[in-house]
Amino acid sequence: MENIFSDDYFMKKALQEAQAAFDRGEVPVGAIVVIDNKIIARAHNLTETLNDVTAHAEMQAITSAADFLGGKYLKKCTMYVTLEPCQMCAGALYWSQISKIVYGARDHERGCIHLNTKLHPKTEMTGGVLEQECSEIIKRFFIQQRNLN
Repeated sequence: MENIFSDDYFMKKALQEAQAAFDRGEVPVGAIVVIDNKIIARAHNLTETLNDVTAHAEMQAITSAADFLGGKYLKKCTMYVTLEPCQMCAGALYWSQISKIVYGARDHERGCIHLNTKLHPKTEMTGGVLEQECSEIIKRFFIQQRNLN
């Protein structure tokens, strides 16, 4: 029997969060946290809504997952995020000791890989899951923003 709980399955859930951000006028990045094939946190960017530069999807998801688990460490958890984490989010993920990060699109300017940001030694990272879909929603958002201004 095929396992429906694939990286693609969970990235589609993160893309739903990215769409919620898009609909609110936020940069469309979505994130979810999963443990044992169960989604324990869903989040998207809220930097404009909260007027807070730290309100990235990953930061919101870390807080929500930690609250759900009743502790600050996200061991045995996987975060699915539509865009490669930035340096700030990678730092927070380091401290959370998350087991795995799966991202969709690369951020060639501000991403943690480009900036050589260290993750926790036990954190595994995989990229390029539904990369085209994750990249497309960001491109659509910025095209829309340019046309509005």
